[in-house]
Amino acid sequence: MRTIGLTGSIACGKSNVSATLKELGAVIIDGDLLSRELTAPGGLALPAIREAFGDAVFLPDGMLNRRALGSVVFGHDKARARLDAIMHPLVIFLTRQRMAEARKAGAALCVLDMPLLYETGMEKLCDAVWCVWLPREIQLERLMARDGFTRDEAEARLRSQLSADEKAARADVVIDTSGSIEYTKSMIPALYAKEIAQA
Repeated sequence: MRTIGLTGSIACGKSNVSATLKELGAVIIDGDLLSRELTAPGGLALPAIREAFGDAVFLPDGMLNRRALGSVVFGHDKARARLDAIMHPLVIFLTRQRMAEARKAGAALCVLDMPLLYETGMEKLCDAVWCVWLPREIQLERLMARDGFTRDEAEARLRSQLSADEKAARADVVIDTSGSIEYTKSMIPALYAKEIAQA
């Protein structure tokens, strides 16, 4: 089984590339979905998050208050590092588990769809890395439009990750997503075929 790491900074269009790869037949392991699984009611990460950040980041019914947690960790390096120390090992554990399941099922190509691929060291699990990339100003505009953030909030999100430029410099394949969604989608089949040929 060939494993591709798919990464990119926030609001760069990674989801569209991931969805296209899924349509083409790749097995997708989505880091955001794994994080949500870990922080859903009964999730493995919740006890450690409560211990680290207290009841203030939980709703009265015991569910994680993501907005409250976000306001605690974004722009506060020590708090974010504490959350990362809880989440990253659990995401890696689940990723390895899902990769083993994909291999057992006979998958030819597995995609690790991970915004924090480099930050967690998971590029070491991959045969190649694809990075979606946008100029920073377009990235900021898309993030503010998508999530309703102020410019300051959007800037804080960008600062919490490696920059799009740095990720692109380290990747094997860079996909410029500044064009239309349709144009980006049209580039993927040929790239996918190259990877399948090496599987």
